[in-house]
Amino acid sequence: MSPLYIVATPIGNLEDITARALRTLREVRLIAAEDTRQTAKLLTHFNIATPTTSYFEHNKLAKLDYILEQLQAGDVALVSDGGLPGLSDPGYELIREAIARGITVVPIPGPSAIPTALVASGLPTDAFVYLGFLPRKSGDRARLLTLNADDPRTLICLEAPHRLLDTLAEIQHLLGDRRVAVCRELTKLHEEIFRGTVSEALTRFSPGEVRGEITLVLEGWTQPAAPEPWDEARIRAALRDLLALGLERKEAAKQIAAQSGWERREVYKIATEL
Repeated sequence: MSPLYIVATPIGNLEDITARALRTLREVRLIAAEDTRQTAKLLTHFNIATPTTSYFEHNKLAKLDYILEQLQAGDVALVSDGGLPGLSDPGYELIREAIARGITVVPIPGPSAIPTALVASGLPTDAFVYLGFLPRKSGDRARLLTLNADDPRTLICLEAPHRLLDTLAEIQHLLGDRRVAVCRELTKLHEEIFRGTVSEALTRFSPGEVRGEITLVLEGWTQPAAPEPWDEARIRAALRDLLALGLERKEAAKQIAAQSGWERREVYKIATEL
């Protein structure tokens, strides 16, 4: 069986394609494309005449056997509309089945919105979680965001422009006013990278005015800083106030300990001196 090439293509700027990707697209027998019309623009620009066949979300299972049959006659390149196939684009099922049948799968790396947005965000890059396209329904989005609310790693997701403001509002409500990078139209003419807090992003973008593909990079959860311990004078003053209100020393000590950073027994000892 001939190899299946997984070829990354530009997410916007055509100059981002690699020499290896161009050579592969010229030499393979067939290109399986998410959108043959979109791929035709790329091939025409670089004078590549390789035949194409469609392989997209709604025919990927029906087309699976056909592409695997084509691999018996020659090598095939899989491309998406832009970026690396298999990452929120069709490709996973084909790659999995090719591997199961012993077909060599050769990745041709290149452009991808995910690492591009991450490294430009100014947020930590040492560990991150890719959430894919966020669910369209608010309830499903809320469940996914809540599931990842306590993850300290940087979160990356894709969102449609008309849902951006609703999603940002849900993030602020469920995860807090974290730092975020809203990356729009990456590598394209109207590229924009907004960096700030979620509340600042909600102010920056207006309803109905957001256009283009959106990649969100969101700060992971951080442990709140421990408050500065109270000094003894503050402890005594707070205890006097609570005791004057009629609280028992034990209950007053419990409340003050929870707020002050002191051990309850230490606070109670001070309370017995008042």
